Amino acid sequence: MLIALNKPFNVLCQFTDDGGRRTLAEFVTLKGVYPAGRLDYDSEGLLLLTDDGALQQRIADPRYKEKKTYLAQVEGIPGAAALELLQRGVTLRDGMTAPAGVRLVPEPNWLWPRDPPIRKRLNIPTAWLELTLTEGRNRQVRRMTAAVGHPTLRLLRVAIGAWSLSGLRPGEWRICP
Repeated sequence: MLIALNKPFNVLCQFTDDGGRRTLAEFVTLKGVYPAGRLDYDSEGLLLLTDDGALQQRIADPRYKEKKTYLAQVEGIPGAAALELLQRGVTLRDGMTAPAGVRLVPEPNWLWPRDPPIRKRLNIPTAWLELTLTEGRNRQVRRMTAAVGHPTLRLLRVAIGAWSLSGLRPGEWRICP
């Protein structure tokens, strides 16, 4: 079984927490399913859960290069040079990232408001980027956009391979065919 969950902001990608934070148990009542990969506590969007260990490994393990697509709201408006750096790969403390698919996109009209809202600065505009990665380093999108001078303010994963977030509101899930 494979399920797609729209993980809300500030929810852990696990079913228990000794610190009292929100977890997947608040949303997914099925027993025996586990996350196929991670999504940071402060990120939102598509999380796949499965009871199939081999499928979990194929989705989560970077050697299989499963494409993961994100929407990132960033501070400032990235120019051609910043976009080209992201596309070629960025040098981070743990080495060079693989090339990424990157493009400026309009703010999605289907996007729900975040609670709490992102911080707003009167004199600094924001932009939306669509990024497609094939590796899954810790906080990679956030570190990449910061490295090119455009820190991420809000991050949503919208697709993993052929699986999509489409039609799911925060906290909703569905069984995938």
